[in-house]
Amino acid sequence: MPANDKLILALPNGRILGEVLPLLRRAGVEPEPEFDDPKTRKLQFTTSHPGLDIIRARSFDVTTFVAFGAAHLGIAGNDVLMEFDYAEIYAPLDLEIGRCRISVAEPVELAGHDDPRTWSHIRIATKYPRIARQHFAARGVQAECIKLNGAIELAPTLGLCRRIVDLVSTGATLKANGLVEVEHIADVTSRFIVNRAALKTRHAEVAPWIERVAAEVARAA
Repeated sequence: MPANDKLILALPNGRILGEVLPLLRRAGVEPEPEFDDPKTRKLQFTTSHPGLDIIRARSFDVTTFVAFGAAHLGIAGNDVLMEFDYAEIYAPLDLEIGRCRISVAEPVELAGHDDPRTWSHIRIATKYPRIARQHFAARGVQAECIKLNGAIELAPTLGLCRRIVDLVSTGATLKANGLVEVEHIADVTSRFIVNRAALKTRHAEVAPWIERVAAEVARAA
């Protein structure tokens, strides 16, 4: 099969990759051996299915590849889906993995006497400005968002702002940087996503993958 006729499945690098691979393998997707080589610089890999290749990308970029049709299938946290809200993406399955949450956090010493119910205007650092603005706007709080892509926990320490909105799993990183959660915004899990146009134009190829993955999610429940 010509490479440009293959379905492309986009997977996120990082922690979620380790959780999603066993699920995909149970669904019958076995990446080529080089996929597991930590020294490889390849980003696209063949699989045990001649009609399916895998690509690896940053979690935010997975949704972009799928939304614009460069990848037909993908795995993305609903935090990323909420932030970008691409109409071109269909998310039929909650994989029930990658559990974490989006929270507001601030320094421990500030949290001791702070009351989020009294906020009217705040400045925050976050990689989720859309989610943050919507959350605060819903209760009449004006949020000035400073976009950061990493090291967000440093922002209060270095005086950039007093509060952050970030993804939290165990809370260990917050604690190590003197921060504590003060508001919960949303729970996060990973979703199986599909390009809507591909679902229509290549339904006979795409739909069986949704069914395969759904069956494994149900089996693991």
